[in-house]
Amino acid sequence: MLVAAVQFTATPDKAANRDRVAAAVRVAAGRGADLVVLPEAAMLPFGRPEESLARAAEPLDGAFVGTLRAAVHGTGATVLAGMFEAVPRDDHVFNTVVAVDATGLRGSYRKVHLFDALGWRESDRLRAGDPGQRLTLDVSELTVGVLTCYDLRFPEMARVLIDNGATGLAVPAAWVAGPLKEDHWVTLARARAIENTCYLAGAGQGPPTYAGRSLIVDPMGVVIAQRGEHDGMALAEVSAQRVAEVRAKLPSLEHRRYSVTPAAESETIGR
Repeated sequence: MLVAAVQFTATPDKAANRDRVAAAVRVAAGRGADLVVLPEAAMLPFGRPEESLARAAEPLDGAFVGTLRAAVHGTGATVLAGMFEAVPRDDHVFNTVVAVDATGLRGSYRKVHLFDALGWRESDRLRAGDPGQRLTLDVSELTVGVLTCYDLRFPEMARVLIDNGATGLAVPAAWVAGPLKEDHWVTLARARAIENTCYLAGAGQGPPTYAGRSLIVDPMGVVIAQRGEHDGMALAEVSAQRVAEVRAKLPSLEHRRYSVTPAAESETIGR
């Protein structure tokens, strides 16, 4: 199967973003992509910290998801893309990844780990998703588990998806640029692929605000396709056979001595 990781830098113009997202999906599907991964916040960028996201947020049956449904109509592709989901009677929103194919909305994932680090405070404007939720879906040869951006720093998050049968991980992201941040992105993406002997497709927004470097990693941690700083797409062939071969040679998942369970919201971790 063919995977496309689309690097796309959103603008404050939601309609223009929808047009560009639709065009990117059509191009990727036209090139034979079975899975198209778009960035976090593809609907609308985060903007300034003092700006409300609630006014621009949408329901899961809104214009953004409708655009994705129209773009994949008549194709065999599945698209993953990030949006801000409205929360009724709340000035905070969910940072949500939606999965859409020709049948409609297949599922959604609300980002669990909010980026309150390195001078950012997502929790000022976002609601965290339920740690017990997860999104995995079968796409051609792979079972794809979904994370969002900062989730990549939490290996237990990826491992829970692997426990749910994932053989590939998709990571829509808006990875904030900064000292060593590109290196963190690539290193963590390769680490999640290596430790879980799975593919990983990470699609990010580009400079100057974000790091770019969208990439596809194979189950041995080899980067098999990537972008630099410019918008575009990384394309790579992936296969269930490759996952099975690597897991047969490197059966680290079978050698585990610890399990992973989601923490209750009231629990304090690491203190």
